[in-house]
Amino acid sequence: MTYRFLRNCVATTGDDVALLTAMIDDAIGITRKTFLKHVHRGDLRSLEAALSYDDHHTKGLTMAADWHVSYHRSHWNGERCYYFQHSGIEYYFTGDGGGADEFAPHWDRYAGATRQSIAEEIWS
Repeated sequence: MTYRFLRNCVATTGDDVALLTAMIDDAIGITRKTFLKHVHRGDLRSLEAALSYDDHHTKGLTMAADWHVSYHRSHWNGERCYYFQHSGIEYYFTGDGGGADEFAPHWDRYAGATRQSIAEEIWS
């Protein structure tokens, strides 16, 4: 099974917050290599681009070379899932995720935003 991007923790609301908490609590750390075996590569490439990673190490920082990113296996609503954590935000992939294209319209909203401006928007 190829796991598709569902959403990130910032876009998680309502009853799904309890699922997110359980997912994080039950997580097992895995390697990037293991992560790549299970997730949709197109979704991951879209997310890497949205997070301003370069697609080749000769151009700059790639996600693969960023030691601040961690990879995990866990469960979402009783089903296996995979996620990566970047800057304290979890991006999770599930068996029924809609893919990065479904979430793409939301990326522009935060393009060029700072953590402070996002926090002010969320908490205002």
